[in-house]
Amino acid sequence: MVAPKEPARGNGETMQETPEAPSERAALEAGIRAACEAGNPETGVTLLLQLYGDELLSFLVARLGDRSHADEAFSMLAEDLWLGLPKFEFRSSVRTWAYTVTRHAAARYVRTPARRKDRNLTLSNNVRLSQLVDQVRSRTEVYRRSEVKDRVRALRERLEPDDQMLLILRVDRQMPWRDLALVMCGGDDPSQPALDDAAVDRESARLRKRFERVKTELKRLAQEAGLLP
Repeated sequence: MVAPKEPARGNGETMQETPEAPSERAALEAGIRAACEAGNPETGVTLLLQLYGDELLSFLVARLGDRSHADEAFSMLAEDLWLGLPKFEFRSSVRTWAYTVTRHAAARYVRTPARRKDRNLTLSNNVRLSQLVDQVRSRTEVYRRSEVKDRVRALRERLEPDDQMLLILRVDRQMPWRDLALVMCGGDDPSQPALDDAAVDRESARLRKRFERVKTELKRLAQEAGLLP
């Protein structure tokens, strides 16, 4: 059993409004690239956060399990995107790269709790970026779940964190397998693809198998909870 398919909802936590048509998304991503190539990465980051900010924030909520933690991590993420976009070589989609950066930001947030108070220094000195972050936070509303969806979400949270991330990216975000492999299996430098084509194919195949195992486990948990016969 996999949670009900509802467009762009991160583990049932929040509602996002993202372009559903690939052609529309591709056109908007082309605008981000054009801004960077014109030497205006600030416009590129603005477009990126307008396009993907809501779903990236909800991904952090699901990943960290707490909205306040997600808000802090989102501030870090905004700075990472601001600093990283000028270095991005567009060898993957902007969305794939942004999720990779988000995964790294979440891991860094968890890994270094003592430094959290210092993390917003760059953000506080960058008025435009701070305004963008506030806009994303203010328009990301909590999704009112039904009791069944709430119980499904609780079942998901019993899975390993990487299995939860796999479900979010594949089911909720409908991310293609190759992009998913880049996000979940990339290296320490999200500005550069860490996998060659052969490695991406291998990781895609591995994640497909893992996904089937996760679905089987989630179905078992749902049966034990009385959600399935």
